[in-house]
Amino acid sequence: MPCEGSFRDFAQKAFDPAEVASKPQALAGVRVLEVATRIFGPATADYLGLFGAEVIKVELPYRGDLMRYVAPEGFFWKEISPAFLPLNRNKLHVGLDLHPAEGKDLFLRLAEMSDVVVENLRAGTMDEWGVGYLQLRERNRGIVYAANSGFGQWGPCSEGRASYDATAQAVSGFSAITGFPDQPPMKAGFWVGDYTAALMSAIAILAALSARRRTGQGQLLDLSQAEAMIRALDWTWPFAGRTGKDRRRYGNVDPSYPPSGIYRCRDGFVAVSARDGGERACLARVLRTDGDGAPAAEAVAGFAGERTVAEVVRIAEAEGFSAAPVRGGREHYLDPHLRARGTVCSVEDPLYGRVDEYGPAPKLSESPGRVKWCAKPVGWHNERVFGELLGLSAEEMEHLARKKVIGKWADLPGARPPKEGIAG
Repeated sequence: MPCEGSFRDFAQKAFDPAEVASKPQALAGVRVLEVATRIFGPATADYLGLFGAEVIKVELPYRGDLMRYVAPEGFFWKEISPAFLPLNRNKLHVGLDLHPAEGKDLFLRLAEMSDVVVENLRAGTMDEWGVGYLQLRERNRGIVYAANSGFGQWGPCSEGRASYDATAQAVSGFSAITGFPDQPPMKAGFWVGDYTAALMSAIAILAALSARRRTGQGQLLDLSQAEAMIRALDWTWPFAGRTGKDRRRYGNVDPSYPPSGIYRCRDGFVAVSARDGGERACLARVLRTDGDGAPAAEAVAGFAGERTVAEVVRIAEAEGFSAAPVRGGREHYLDPHLRARGTVCSVEDPLYGRVDEYGPAPKLSESPGRVKWCAKPVGWHNERVFGELLGLSAEEMEHLARKKVIGKWADLPGARPPKEGIAG
């Protein structure tokens, strides 16, 4: 039956953020165990949690995930780092030491009840501890085990070698093509290696869960951070393979669509792009340049430099090429378009009160993702997981806490609850 009104009206109603809470969640019923630190592993599990997976984040008691202490410019808000928040939404936080026998036993019991394990320790570490894939599959044949690492679980570079975002950017070739021709290679201004690899790991997990529906069997997933970044480098490798030459650094200009790039205006920066001959002709007309080829970047730079960002954007919209302002986080935070779509959303968290979060980027009309609560202190959900899920008594939990098998937060910013207490 055809719908009334325009497709735009249909889409606005289908994706209305006000209706999200009343709709089912795509991954409801999927339980994920996360044994990860910093970014790569936690981001993988965060993506799954946004769409309804129950994520149990296992941290070493007291101090927890090292990302809790990565505080940009030394800034903590209500005792939590803003770098930790966007990686750990919708998770159940438990403090559990996997080294003692009692800790291994609790983890194995949780794994028997779970669908997915996500870890990003050095290759083989979990197996050495006796809680890796080989041990877990004996207890749960359906377990999907995502082993995230810098260089993979096997191969000459895998053993004992750590990786971080900056090293992944360098090894993958990303840094080599980033920056200006007369300057050294550059790294991106955010943790692109971690987040890119985490997206690919989450996709692999979904693929493995789909395969399990047919076979009943889980599997081991080997996700190399460096290889994920290599896959993201579009035409870099095919170009090198066909020409024998490395791709060069081009600064802010896209060599595939010249003179597309970022240019300085009187009051900021603007991205200008002309994707085909028609748009390049429109741009050339505005620039008053001759010839059939693409206008020179210098001409675009001169044009932009004499105008404000708003003027360039307005001219582009009127004349038929693309231009957009270079924006920062504060502008995103205040943007009415992003707010209306739920891409920037406010969450009323029972511990922290109102928290502004990045909502899910993919919008699903029938089973949308959502931020239900924010990251929590170390061990915040110990009673819920060990007591309600595993059935431990208060006395058993107290005994394990005295032995430091389980535990909660240290009295440190990053690990502990806000000093003012639970939001009222």
